[in-house]
Amino acid sequence: MVCLLCASCVPSEQIDSKSTVLIFKHGKIAGDPEPFRQLIKRFEDENPGITVKDEILPASTDEQHQFYAINLEGKSSDFDVISMDVIWVQEFARAGWLRDVSHLFQEQESHDFFPGPMKAVTYRGRMYAVPWYIDAGLLYYRKDLLQKYGFSPPSTWNELISIAQHIMPKERLYGFIWQGKQYEGLVCNVLEYFWGNGGDVLKDSEVVIDSAENIHALGFMRDLIVKYKITPELVTTAIEEPTRHMFGNGKALFMRNWPYAWNIFEREGSPIRGKTGVALLPSFMPGMSSSTLGGWQLGINRYSKHPEAAEKLIRFLTGREAQKRLALTIGYKPSRKSLYKDEDLLREQPFIAGLYDVFMKARPRPVSPYYMMITQVMQPEFSAALSGIKTPGQALASAREQIEHIMKGGK
Repeated sequence: MVCLLCASCVPSEQIDSKSTVLIFKHGKIAGDPEPFRQLIKRFEDENPGITVKDEILPASTDEQHQFYAINLEGKSSDFDVISMDVIWVQEFARAGWLRDVSHLFQEQESHDFFPGPMKAVTYRGRMYAVPWYIDAGLLYYRKDLLQKYGFSPPSTWNELISIAQHIMPKERLYGFIWQGKQYEGLVCNVLEYFWGNGGDVLKDSEVVIDSAENIHALGFMRDLIVKYKITPELVTTAIEEPTRHMFGNGKALFMRNWPYAWNIFEREGSPIRGKTGVALLPSFMPGMSSSTLGGWQLGINRYSKHPEAAEKLIRFLTGREAQKRLALTIGYKPSRKSLYKDEDLLREQPFIAGLYDVFMKARPRPVSPYYMMITQVMQPEFSAALSGIKTPGQALASAREQIEHIMKGGK
């Protein structure tokens, strides 16, 4: 009798709180995870009927993708909210693994998100994820050295070459470092040269990867190493962190990398603290700069048992206040345009103001449900061209043939 009486006296929302446990799958949070935990606690306090259990996936994005693919193919309902790389949404949406979240935002609020991520999360006119935080390729440069020798940041590749060749022998450092190992980061780098020369991979449904513009762009990347000699051969085995360490230790004049590196360069004790500048990536002709879009999106497992609660969590984490908090404490760059005018954020991170134009120009990698197969073709072909194993023309002709086969097989 006592038990029955107690149960009848408990408000329904408290009963719900025992049954609504959201499982949020995501990669490791950068830096100190405590601010993120505090954010989750705030959500729980504001939504007493929901408890969030966040579960960390392996650091490797390939392993994360494999986890999702296996479990979602098996219609698992063991998790609710998922964090996805920008290149996965199309594939997952086509497979029917994600819930439609188009209704979460009115049209006016949707326009607050940068256009690149919105394109990446939209499949057949419907939204299947919400942009959480954004990344894009940047040009880092030693502003102290450019000022010393009377140069402005380069807007074209020819300008970058000229500046590097002038300063390198005087300062004994590398001219320009970037990520050239055979992995997804290589694709991000190469596409920036393609786009900056007027090229692309797909045009509508046509494969145009072996265009004259792209052949020239890929050959130019090889020339940075063997002809102009401003890039060391070691970049063909380099990813983000080794290049970040080289630049951060004062061993390079220019570097292509993601926004996360700037906060590290400005830490106490950094050899280049206060000496780093950030600019749009150069292009072959002025005004054609393009950066590869990166970043992470939040979606809902189609087989989730708690879709309404999952929607609340996504709205919270992609809202202005949560994105601002993550930007201030962790350094994640907001996917909402309006935050790039936020006074608190600009005061704490003044360099973020310059990222607005970068993110507005950022372009997603080929938006296709077959992208994961397409990139597995591009990576070895690009690597072969950069290493001198194939000519750019041979590599891109081979890539076109393989991508056309993928696209035909998907119809």
